[in-house]
Amino acid sequence: MRRLLLAAILGLAVGAGNGCILPIYNSDPTVRTQELIFTSENLRLIGEEWQRIWFLDQPSHLSPYRTHGGLI
Repeated sequence: MRRLLLAAILGLAVGAGNGCILPIYNSDPTVRTQELIFTSENLRLIGEEWQRIWFLDQPSHLSPYRTHGGLI
């Protein structure tokens, strides 16, 4: 019972820390800034990637002017 209680306390202490056990970004401010810029740029390009995947960025094959299509 004592080991279970100590394990729970240790888990809470580790879980309540400043984020993950392994940090995502570097501790050097200049390198961390560069990594954050790369991450934000990747998230900014999601919209363009979505359009490319669903072929929404393809040129339209419709004529730029209206045509009647019937006999006049």
